[in-house]
Amino acid sequence: MDAFTAGLLQRIRATESDLTRARETGDDFLVDVEQSELDDLHRLAAEHGVEVGAIRV
Repeated sequence: MDAFTAGLLQRIRATESDLTRARETGDDFLVDVEQSELDDLHRLAAEHGVEVGAIRV
């Protein structure tokens, strides 16, 4: 795995964790921010052929 893929997967995991935490605390604004970030990361992964389905929590 190259550095780009590893870094992207790390960012996705961190963002998923942050999104879960935002949902648990009821912070609707932060949920929107984190969901948008996650959507962007998934788009970036798809553009570069990075499979992310296996890392979802």
